[in-house]
Amino acid sequence: MELFRIKKDIPFMRNALIFNVISALTFVAAVFFLLHKGLHFSVEFTGGTVMEVTYPKPANVDAIRNTVDSLGYTDTPVQTFGKAQDVVIRLPLPKDGNFTQQTDKVLQALKTQDPEVKLQRTELVGAQVGDELAHDGLMALLMVIAGVVIYLAIRFEWKFAVAAIIANLHDVVIILGFFAFFQWEFNLSVLAAVLAVLGYSVNESVVIFDRIRENFRKQRKMSVTEVIDNAITSTISRTVITHGCTQMMVLSMLFIGGPTLHYFAIALTIGICFGIYSSVFVAAAIAMWLGVKREDLIKPVKEKDDTDGAVV
Repeated sequence: MELFRIKKDIPFMRNALIFNVISALTFVAAVFFLLHKGLHFSVEFTGGTVMEVTYPKPANVDAIRNTVDSLGYTDTPVQTFGKAQDVVIRLPLPKDGNFTQQTDKVLQALKTQDPEVKLQRTELVGAQVGDELAHDGLMALLMVIAGVVIYLAIRFEWKFAVAAIIANLHDVVIILGFFAFFQWEFNLSVLAAVLAVLGYSVNESVVIFDRIRENFRKQRKMSVTEVIDNAITSTISRTVITHGCTQMMVLSMLFIGGPTLHYFAIALTIGICFGIYSSVFVAAAIAMWLGVKREDLIKPVKEKDDTDGAVV
């Protein structure tokens, strides 16, 4: 399916160096903010207090969140679970270490809003649990990267694998850089979005690499640059359809999904935009500079020896 077809190839690789310099500067800036400001981790990573409260009728999550914010606990995750009447609130670790006083303070504020609210349970999440989550999240990220390298090396060639991983890491670091710069809350849903972006970006790179391999087989008179330009141009319509549809769903989560999905949708939006950019101007360009050629993807046909089978 195509919305449009571009007849003349767009010379993407002609300006690849300029765009890669921009990418490098953006990457360095993201790393700087990560090191200088760091990520604003949520309660799941830093530890804190988990409160479960219940209401006799469906809870007004926005009103509860505003009440908790008024106590000084900004960006506190408040969401329903199970039933619409049940709400879970995750509070940061109290500075004085008295989490009982913290929960009593929040509960009294909620009762001022609705006297019928009841506390179901409270649980203290230690920093050790947060460290385990951070470790497990990092291991998941490394396993995804290793799996992508192995997959691309088997399906294509190691030069494509290296190019795709550099492009994917470029996307991940830039997402984290945005969260560090704006100090948006980094929670488990954002981590899930980062892992999703890795797979999403790889998919776009694979489509372009597969078309490059196909062009090497069909267009034997084209240079490497022309082959890559033709591969990217011929997949633009597909890119617009797939990424456009995906972005519409992500934007719906961003604007009407509520605070629970807000940062998840932001991470996906950044990842989708930079995923398109990196697949074209990072992955394809790096593969070109690594010296990919027709012989890397297509084994040369051995000429038949005329002496074979000759009768002496």
